[in-house]
Amino acid sequence: MSGFSSGVARAHVRKDDTVLVRRGRDRGKTGKVLTVLLKTGQVFVEKLNLVKRHTKPNPQNKQGGIIEKEGPIALSNVMLVCPKCNKAARSGKKVLASGGRVRVCKNCGETIDRG
Repeated sequence: MSGFSSGVARAHVRKDDTVLVRRGRDRGKTGKVLTVLLKTGQVFVEKLNLVKRHTKPNPQNKQGGIIEKEGPIALSNVMLVCPKCNKAARSGKKVLASGGRVRVCKNCGETIDRG
């Protein structure tokens, strides 16, 4: 049996990471990750893949109208940007002496995770 038994993918990016969009109409743009949806394999990136929503007036939005908000992008279409070398890079895992795991940049070898 192949694939994940739980149906939940593992993500190479996390919230607050900077990513480069590799496919779609926002190709080549970078932005900060707002949300990662593991179940659907999607990510929301700040000010990218903007979609228009027509909304009725409600308690949060008294006026209603057309609102622009971020739409989902497939996880496979974004690439992590290394904070050290400032290039889009694949990430690997490294086991520390303490037993913890950190992500490392495949280009420069520096750790990506904070802490």
